[in-house]
Amino acid sequence: MIAIQNRYEFVYLFDIVNGNPNGDPDSGNMPRQDLDTQRGLVTDVALKRKIRNYVDLAKGGAPPFAIYMQEKAVLNLQHQKAYDAIGVKSEAKKLPKEEAKAREITRWMCGNFYDVRAFGAVMTTEVNAGQVRGPVQLGFAQSIDTVVPQEITITRSSVTNERDADKERTMGRKYIVPYGLYRCHGFISANLAGDETKGTGFSQDDLDLLFEALANMFEHDRSAARMEMNAQKLIVFKHESRMGNAPAQKLFDLVNVKLADGVALPRRFSDYVVTIDRAALPNGVEIVEKF
Repeated sequence: MIAIQNRYEFVYLFDIVNGNPNGDPDSGNMPRQDLDTQRGLVTDVALKRKIRNYVDLAKGGAPPFAIYMQEKAVLNLQHQKAYDAIGVKSEAKKLPKEEAKAREITRWMCGNFYDVRAFGAVMTTEVNAGQVRGPVQLGFAQSIDTVVPQEITITRSSVTNERDADKERTMGRKYIVPYGLYRCHGFISANLAGDETKGTGFSQDDLDLLFEALANMFEHDRSAARMEMNAQKLIVFKHESRMGNAPAQKLFDLVNVKLADGVALPRRFSDYVVTIDRAALPNGVEIVEKF
């Protein structure tokens, strides 16, 4: 597969209704917030986990779309697959002394694992498979407006042990955000995608799969905490060149998201207006609205 030849950035909008988009374990699993602005946050790690889960589901976990960072995966065993495939014996914490073999180990990991190809990985564990920088990077998602987490009391009608059968129901709590529209910025580097000898080899097929995952990953991630989490808009900036034709921030500033006139308390995506200043689009950059 030929690596991508263009630089990309994108603006990704998604929302949550009566749910917890990304709980903070250090705060009793409350929805994450910027303490100064009270705007909601969703980490890049949480979004990448959903992308990985979608790719695994869509492609069945088979190379070249296998997932390296699987839940409960043993990373040394993942690395050993590369050594076994190439026929090289692993040495504790060391890559093969022969540079070509060391590069082949890392290239095998890139070629077989989608998330290594996309996000990169530090694979310098006891079974050392090297490290690579990934061409795809996501920032934290932040809500457009402040969010007010609410604590909901719930009851448990069942007990764990028979001896507790006559006890009263136990009480529990869960946190929700009544509504939040979140904005995430993404970056895709053609230079870090490289080619078969340099970079991860992130290809056009990989890119199409990434955009497919962003569109559909919440459809397969429903839970009691995230029943109504939905992808709403994906605006992609495609540069003519590998190096790019304009600064990323200048492109992000072209996308404006604000409350519609007369709306004081947003509760749905239609309460917002999304506009793109196409007249100010720099030369050499194309806008593609995926949805």
